[in-house]
Amino acid sequence: MTPSARAPCAAFETLCLPPRDPMSDLLQSDRRGRVCHVELRRPEKRNALNLELCQALVDTLEAAGRDPGIGAILLTASGKSFCAGMDLAEIAGHVPENLHRAHERLFTLGGRLTVPLVAAVRGAALGGGTGLAANCHIVVAGEDAAFGLTEIRLGLWPFLVYRAVSAGLGDRRTLELALTGRIFGAAEAREFGLAHEVAADPEKRAAEIAGSLAAASPTAIRKGMGFVQQVKGEHWETAGEIARRIRDEVFQGLDFQEGIRAFQEKRPPRWPSLGG
Repeated sequence: MTPSARAPCAAFETLCLPPRDPMSDLLQSDRRGRVCHVELRRPEKRNALNLELCQALVDTLEAAGRDPGIGAILLTASGKSFCAGMDLAEIAGHVPENLHRAHERLFTLGGRLTVPLVAAVRGAALGGGTGLAANCHIVVAGEDAAFGLTEIRLGLWPFLVYRAVSAGLGDRRTLELALTGRIFGAAEAREFGLAHEVAADPEKRAAEIAGSLAAASPTAIRKGMGFVQQVKGEHWETAGEIARRIRDEVFQGLDFQEGIRAFQEKRPPRWPSLGG
């Protein structure tokens, strides 16, 4: 049986998430080899992000990111839609006290994880759904995928998702999308850089990518993603110093030495950081 976010200890060998309200199962996660599979499971609401789902998703992804046995995370969704954005029914007349904090954690997640987050997007990914996709490091869109910053249609602005979308698409494009609220398809998403690939079976293709990433050197992946986070906003020379320092650490590591030997011997590497 696939463990849910309410029983996360079965999903991770080294980390257990705090127990959650067992009222409903909005998220499922299970570990397959070095890939953590996470699935949004609120199809009757088009996987809209209520407070409980936001908190469960952040807790699960952050725990997977801390687990040294996880090399990649695959995010999918049940039903016909990836994520319809914020749950409007939850905020009608009253905004939950912790909602802003939950959204801030969720929509900045991509800039904190040092494990690659790969998403398969099928159907609608609107508003917060577009923001969620923008926080993923690699996105495979289905041919029926639809994206859009549609908040303006509700008299709102995509405040918390704007930064992540802008980082991926650029300021001018993100502003245009936020102002118009228009919905665009998979081909435009790939053109804009929001989606990296378009596939007839996005789950299968995203799983292939996640598996490939999980087979890479954990040291190189985590050091590299940490480097990308550290140099954001830094002066060119400071970024260069950070690059040299981290590269020296990787040079001296056992994974790099094994990578050189494997290349010379024309064989697959056996990464020491994995006990190879």
